[in-house]
Amino acid sequence: MARHSLPRRAGLLFLTLSLTVGAYLIAPDTPSAPPPEPIPVSSEPVSYQQQVKPILERRCVVCHGCYDAPCQLKLSSLAGLRRGASTQRIYDPTRLGSMTPTRLFIDASTTAQWRQRGFFPVIDETAGNPQAILKNSVLYRLLRLKRQHPLPHNGRLPDDITLSLNRAESCPSNLTIDDFERDTPLWGMPYGMPNLSDKEYRTLVSWLAQGAQGEDAFQPSASARRQIETWERFFNRPQAKQRLVSRYIYEHLFHAHIHFEGSPEREFYRLIRSSTPPGVPAREIATELPIDDPGREDFYYRLVPYLPSIVAKNHIVYSLSDARLRRYRELFLEPDYTVDKLPGYERNAAANPFKTFAAIPARSRYRFMLDDAYFFVQGFIKGPVCRGQIALSVIEDRFWIFFFSPDQPIVTNDEDFLQQMADALQIPPQSENNLDLLHIWTHYWQGQRRYMEKKQAWFKRIGTHDLHHAMNFIWDGEGHNPNAALTVLRHFDSGSVAHGLVGEPPETAWVIDFPLFERIHYLLVAGFNVYGNLGHRLGTRIFMDFLRMEGEDYFLAFLPANHRRAIRERWYAGQRRAVEKLFAAPQAWLEKDAVLGYRSNDPQQELYQQLQRHLTDLQAPAHALNLCGRRQCPDEPTKLAVTRTLQKLARLHGRALQHLPDLTYLYIDDGAAGLSYSLVRDRGYKNVTSFLADADQTTRADLSQDTLTVLPWLEGSYPNFFFRVELAELDEFVRHISTIADAADYEALVVRFGIRRTNPAFWALADHFQDKALQQQPLHGGILDLSRYHNH
Repeated sequence: MARHSLPRRAGLLFLTLSLTVGAYLIAPDTPSAPPPEPIPVSSEPVSYQQQVKPILERRCVVCHGCYDAPCQLKLSSLAGLRRGASTQRIYDPTRLGSMTPTRLFIDASTTAQWRQRGFFPVIDETAGNPQAILKNSVLYRLLRLKRQHPLPHNGRLPDDITLSLNRAESCPSNLTIDDFERDTPLWGMPYGMPNLSDKEYRTLVSWLAQGAQGEDAFQPSASARRQIETWERFFNRPQAKQRLVSRYIYEHLFHAHIHFEGSPEREFYRLIRSSTPPGVPAREIATELPIDDPGREDFYYRLVPYLPSIVAKNHIVYSLSDARLRRYRELFLEPDYTVDKLPGYERNAAANPFKTFAAIPARSRYRFMLDDAYFFVQGFIKGPVCRGQIALSVIEDRFWIFFFSPDQPIVTNDEDFLQQMADALQIPPQSENNLDLLHIWTHYWQGQRRYMEKKQAWFKRIGTHDLHHAMNFIWDGEGHNPNAALTVLRHFDSGSVAHGLVGEPPETAWVIDFPLFERIHYLLVAGFNVYGNLGHRLGTRIFMDFLRMEGEDYFLAFLPANHRRAIRERWYAGQRRAVEKLFAAPQAWLEKDAVLGYRSNDPQQELYQQLQRHLTDLQAPAHALNLCGRRQCPDEPTKLAVTRTLQKLARLHGRALQHLPDLTYLYIDDGAAGLSYSLVRDRGYKNVTSFLADADQTTRADLSQDTLTVLPWLEGSYPNFFFRVELAELDEFVRHISTIADAADYEALVVRFGIRRTNPAFWALADHFQDKALQQQPLHGGILDLSRYHNH
């Protein structure tokens, strides 16, 4: 979209003068609003890429970066800024029906098309003189409003600044901005945060007044261009076998931020379906889901640049390389099988990968997912839709994940068994009818039950195994792949995944086999529509309950039969019985021992110890991947000593932790570069069976079971609070947390060490953590989201 420019120096001088006094000329007539100090504005052209984008990323994208951006105003790209805002919310718990998708770069390509979809401008579209440009810019008005009404420099935010996740949004347009300024003077941007610096403000306002010029596009690196050509040839080979394999890979990688080996670390791509072949510009075929019919026979798989700024909450990286291409050929093309007929895209069938891709050997499909289990589990927890709460509502705060070995003769590795069970393994597809929720009971649960009965019949025949020998059934990553053991950390309404077995042994764990892995992917990623109706959202949540319990029951199967029921009841505080009244599941397996040789009175902890020994070779590289993004990290003696001090916090449990946020970042000033840690509060729950539990979090909480995990890296995407501590005060900080008895004690901790939203040092520390996160994870890191930062 063309933007107005001022080509002559006279125009630039007029710009400087108009911006210096502009705050007075167009300020609303509100006696309570003190006029801001004049800010000299640069008369030189302002570069979007070099000057503006870094400010937007650090001050604006931290809240306006994904589907959950307030008013759908995505500031992670120029296309998002030019699209503007909308009063329609994507994450609206009261929405019954589906809504028309509004995916940037996919569902519309021009500003005019977005206007037809109800989006309104937040920057000037008249290309007038600088004064008129600013007067017509909602974004400028909101920035200026913040300068006129800055936040207090200490203490909590005023009560009229609301921060709840599902708060009512106000989305001012040019027609309503005057009323907005008068009624909510403290709601300027950055909302609920300290003001911009004079330099940041001057840069943004100058750029807006010059017509907000710039482009999103970047030139692919030479290394990426070469690999794109190779991969597009591979994906678009015409043979039926290749076409089926390409479809399978696409449905598993459509949400990936693809990185090519040897290309710059912050250069990413997307795998799409295009109506145009390689060699000409790609035109993405916009379907709601990757499993939907593309609507034409002659479509092509293409790799296109990912243009928006990288935000951590939906940044899920998958690497392509020459070695990866060899692995794909080994898994999918070299095995001897034929594809006589390509499957169609009828919705029920397309949502069932066990039927659609039955021709591809199951072992190959399972190996494909195991190779990069971290990537696929991230898809479940973080999701391509920025909020993973559909899954998060039915999982524990921290648990370990293991995988069945693909080389063991278990029934779910058997090709014939999977084909026999294909209908029973169907997951609920998206439906336009909310009443289809009843099919969870009448159809999909019955299929799940048949599948469980068949597995139980096999379980009765497998005999018993010694505990040490039973470890052969757990995939060990061939001794080198750290994807073999993962930790999921839930931070109430967000979540993250770490390599290895992080923290103390958790309350629960999952063991995942191929059918469970595949169904979770198709339920929560490939088959989940964030724009879907209430029935789709609830059906997904209910079915995820079934799948979570399946993974937990696999773990229980390794324990002595006489302990299983008690452990399972402890996990669910009786809710499992309530579930089973509605969904009666086969129970005979609970009484059948499969693993013998336990020597202690706590077999669950003994099993954890055995699993840790089984995977011990993977722990060091897993820890390094979490810490620095590589398999080996440099030693930091000071950090090791500090970590030992902070581990005292990891011994805290119960009600002493109830006032701490879910995810806290701690900065320790050691007089050098500083040390950064995550304090993760692992909440205890009476149950996590969301569709039967009260929606009020407090009714499900079991504060006596809360624990704290201390990590020497920055975990998660949504930090809830920052603490800043001098190294000499670290012992006092630890002692203070250890003695918190009530809200007043926590308030005293915040006053001494906390960085509130109103603190003038907030942005400096936020920038430090942003830099540190990218330093620790140069490939997997992204912009942290500050929208859930607490008002403590």
